[in-house]
Amino acid sequence: MKTISRFTLIAALLTLWVCKSYVVWSQTSTETAVATIEKDRFAALVSKDYAYLDKVLAEDLYYCHSNGLIDTKTSFVQSIKDGKLTYQEMVPEDLKVRVYGKTAVITGMCAAKVLSNGQQLNTRFRFTDVYVKNKAGWQMVSWQSLRIP
Repeated sequence: MKTISRFTLIAALLTLWVCKSYVVWSQTSTETAVATIEKDRFAALVSKDYAYLDKVLAEDLYYCHSNGLIDTKTSFVQSIKDGKLTYQEMVPEDLKVRVYGKTAVITGMCAAKVLSNGQQLNTRFRFTDVYVKNKAGWQMVSWQSLRIP
């Protein structure tokens, strides 16, 4: 009986290790790099790291907020500088990165605490954004989000 139990335990542990390894190995280095850039972008919104935002947001950015308002790179960053938008906390969840050559599509959810035109918003939203790799590296060219009720 002890032999069967030990065998079952070893087989179960081996199966878990193989499954865990597959999940880790299934994400390519490019997908991992783009996911890191995305997480760092969320952190830059909170810390107001304008140099990082300038580097990672493309000049032709199309930014569609969850309320339907549209921003360009310039207007989006300016709204943060002017205090119209204050990102207090941004916690990305369930990021999925798909890479198609020099284009990456990211989907996920985010828990956010934002002060928007003086109104406190504590919300969660789903989003899709698109990055393109160019001479400057991976840059976000599009963002679309939708609040989760």
